[in-house]
Amino acid sequence: MAGKNLTFVPAFLLVAFTDHPEQALTLFLLFLFIYLITLLGNVAIIILIRVDRRLHTPMYFLLSHLSFMDVCFSSVTAPQMMVVLLEHGAVLSCTRCAAQFFLFTFFGSVDCYLLAIMAYDRYVAVCRPLLYVTIMTQKVRMGFVGGAYGAGVFSALVRTVSAFKLSFCGTNEIDFIFCDLPPLLKMTCGDSYTQEVVIIVSAIFVIPACMVVILVSYLLIILAIVKIPSAGGRAKTFSMCASYLTAVSLFFGTLIFMYLREDSGQSLEEDRVVSVFYTAVSPMLNPLIYSLRNREMKEALRKTLNRVTLS
Repeated sequence: MAGKNLTFVPAFLLVAFTDHPEQALTLFLLFLFIYLITLLGNVAIIILIRVDRRLHTPMYFLLSHLSFMDVCFSSVTAPQMMVVLLEHGAVLSCTRCAAQFFLFTFFGSVDCYLLAIMAYDRYVAVCRPLLYVTIMTQKVRMGFVGGAYGAGVFSALVRTVSAFKLSFCGTNEIDFIFCDLPPLLKMTCGDSYTQEVVIIVSAIFVIPACMVVILVSYLLIILAIVKIPSAGGRAKTFSMCASYLTAVSLFFGTLIFMYLREDSGQSLEEDRVVSVFYTAVSPMLNPLIYSLRNREMKEALRKTLNRVTLS
């Protein structure tokens, strides 16, 4: 762009919230609380699923991987947020920024794929209950999860290489809490059309594609629920689906706002607030939505706590 000098940026300076130092401690304690709850809730799910044999089913197998991804996803960003708040800024080398961007994109992409796979799993369980055991075999679910991890690596590589091929100019200050795409796009200059197209296309293969699978699966589930003769059965199944759709809507809604709108990166203050929802709030809420409303998980938690107390 005219008026900006093309420069090599060896490091980025994160300066989010530095214009409100009086709020730093409050925000730090809030992020710390959210991060600890996220770790506690998701690690508890992983342990419960591992120790309780009744939870060794395809649904809980997928849920354990989602919890693991949520722990990793949150751990890539939350500690960085707290460092920025405590030290009123943080310096990241270009390599470290790229590594954080890659990991963040990888864990986020796998999260999306797992949510889509879990929606398909629920579709088979509700709409094809007699075939559920033969369809969701161990080999199939291992293939699903392996495919999610592989697709996540590919998506993260494409987006990271494309993002860090962009030409940065002017200041190296990022008014954000971690290395994410919107603030990087705001720093670009010169011809970046090709890279931006690749980034957007790769995002389309993750976010909208997974959303289509989720929406179609739950639409078929809702149609099947209507045909359930028992009012109690309909209410129970619909309550479960409503909880899952709430979590999915929060996660995908914020991702679409961040990465698939035309003016992405233009309002970093707005983007900062939205980023907190999908990096911190959503991983914290998932254990509550997927587990505490689940009778089997609550029963497993109660028996595990009783066993620990007796021992």
